[in-house]
Amino acid sequence: MPLAPSPAAMEQRTPIRIGLVAPQTRREVRQAEELGFDSLWVGGHLASPNPSPEPMVWLARLCEQSERATIGTATLVLPWYPPAMAAKQLADIDRASGGRLVVGVGGGGEYPDDFAAAGVPVEERGGRLDESIDLLRRFWTSEPIDHEGRHYRYQGLRIHPPPAQSGGPPLVVTGRRKAAMRRAAIRGDGWMPYLYSPERYARSVETITQLAAAQGRSLRDFLWMAYVMVAVDADPDTARERAARFLGMTYSRDFTEIVDRVTVTGTPEVVTNRLRDFVQAGARHLVLLPCVDREGRTSPGSEPWLTDLLSELRGTSHTPETPNA
Repeated sequence: MPLAPSPAAMEQRTPIRIGLVAPQTRREVRQAEELGFDSLWVGGHLASPNPSPEPMVWLARLCEQSERATIGTATLVLPWYPPAMAAKQLADIDRASGGRLVVGVGGGGEYPDDFAAAGVPVEERGGRLDESIDLLRRFWTSEPIDHEGRHYRYQGLRIHPPPAQSGGPPLVVTGRRKAAMRRAAIRGDGWMPYLYSPERYARSVETITQLAAAQGRSLRDFLWMAYVMVAVDADPDTARERAARFLGMTYSRDFTEIVDRVTVTGTPEVVTNRLRDFVQAGARHLVLLPCVDREGRTSPGSEPWLTDLLSELRGTSHTPETPNA
């Protein structure tokens, strides 16, 4: 049964925006922009079991490879970085991109070696993330700041020049659990969960809305986003198996029994309708990660269903806009 439109979906009349996890080469990035993707996203790790770029380096590369799409992180594990350093790097990238940056931030934790590589105790990730979010915004004023916190201390420290966007790029909270929803409701400029079903997304919208209301906070300009792993094939079983195999390689566990709850798989029509359910649940910006074999094709042009999906989800032709999310 289709989901009834959520309050977030009914209140926001902005066009649906569609993003893609960024390809690696300049040619493929430009191809994704030409196909009509509104945004391109990077992630990464420091010392995970699977080879991975470091997110800030990949983001800087994407800034130079792209021309008009919003660029963003999904996810930047902020506790790995000294806040002043992160503020400086992100401000510089926002300026270099012409104000096209959106920063998805999270606490990580699935790979303890990432935190060992950063020299940060994994059990401190939540507190460091909250403190860092607040510090980034203060640093982005380009004024000297004094701060005496649990994890960080600064006296008269100034980070400048400021980002291109007034107040800095949006800080979108990523995650899956109640603590992340609370962080989004209190501190975030948006919400971007992953490994969610549309039904779970709808519940998270309700939770965040209630938490924000309890704080007296308006979510009028809040960015409702969803990071969705998709697998498309004329044979639904093949699509489902590909998604389970992709997740298994990524997270080193068996996803066969739960793949239907954490990904969107099936024929092009089924996938399109399921993604529409995310929109009905309140998402206004979908970030897609096609599930492909590591040795398989990763170029947007090698997945012909992506072009049709873009058109179907929007309902009309659409020219990408520069930013925001």
